[in-house]
Amino acid sequence: MNQNVGATDKRVRTAVGALAGVASLATLAGAAPLPDLAAPILGVVAIAMLATAATGTCGLYALLGVDTCPADAGGSR
Repeated sequence: MNQNVGATDKRVRTAVGALAGVASLATLAGAAPLPDLAAPILGVVAIAMLATAATGTCGLYALLGVDTCPADAGGSR
């Protein structure tokens, strides 16, 4: 699978993944006033975001035909 996640998109995914992970752990610890069901959901979101940022590939983007990687600058027209 080709990479379809650009640099800015990776940064956003990393930040969202980190925040979701912290919120999940805070919910598990009882420090966040969220329902108990929020912890595993936020954990899955965190893992998905961090994994797609690390690999540079998003399956949903592939299905939808979205590509946030910059076009090749050296390509011929």
